[in-house]
Amino acid sequence: MSSSFENYQKRRLISSYFSVVLSIGLVLFLLGLLGMLVLNAKKVSDHFKEQVVVTIYLKDTAKDVETKQLEKSLAMSDYVKSTEFVSKEQAAESMKAENGEDFMAFLGFNPLQNSIDVHVKADFVTAEQLDIIAQEALSKNFVDEVRYDNDLVNLMNDNVKKISFWILVISGLFTLIAVLLINSSIRLSIYSKRFTIKTMQMVGATKQFIRRPFVWKSVRLGVIGAVLAITGMAIVLYYIDKTFPELELLNNRILLGVLFMTIFVLGVIITWISTFIATQRFLNLKTDQLYY
Repeated sequence: MSSSFENYQKRRLISSYFSVVLSIGLVLFLLGLLGMLVLNAKKVSDHFKEQVVVTIYLKDTAKDVETKQLEKSLAMSDYVKSTEFVSKEQAAESMKAENGEDFMAFLGFNPLQNSIDVHVKADFVTAEQLDIIAQEALSKNFVDEVRYDNDLVNLMNDNVKKISFWILVISGLFTLIAVLLINSSIRLSIYSKRFTIKTMQMVGATKQFIRRPFVWKSVRLGVIGAVLAITGMAIVLYYIDKTFPELELLNNRILLGVLFMTIFVLGVIITWISTFIATQRFLNLKTDQLYY
């Protein structure tokens, strides 16, 4: 009978520890994912901004040397990320593949123009900057027209500002929730041992002596939970990088190292503080208050 009761108590203890580790790990994992989103928000927004294409249409009278000089000068500009010359034949093939119809067979000629597709750096993707770039290109007498989606640019910039603001708000709120959830798990774990704490205190043990094993146990559980969270974050980050390699999420190793270390330290600090406060509360309670 005694052996069965001891085994039952051990199972309960292991189950309690497992619950604490799992809750700490999940909360830190979600907090870490949010941290990755915050750190890479600008990189992600820059990626989408740089998908905006400024198309410079050239007159049929434009000479090859003029076209190459323009393309070279654009490539050397501070505001340009990349350029691509698209001949009227390439444009016709693309349109044919897109629409599934050979419009040139119907018209009898190719009405399209040679063009240069320009991908602008993210910092310059604003209506004002793109207008300046367009006016500069139009100053060339062999340039016929410059087109870009001005409405899309304005909408994108407005949304980036809104999303950045809400990410910061959610980050602060989620950090608070993470602390409260971990604190709640630790308090429940300490609550189940409140009679043990009071018994040790009644036989003359000091508060520091009573508190120490609880703090170290919780810190160890926090470390395990943090390691699980970091492992989960690394797996998610790996698959995101494989799916969207253009985001280059794994390139900044120092930033990722700081994020992982922050999650680890948070796991230790939050569990330490929560355990200290919880044990202090039960140490200060009177014996008859332990039943409430």
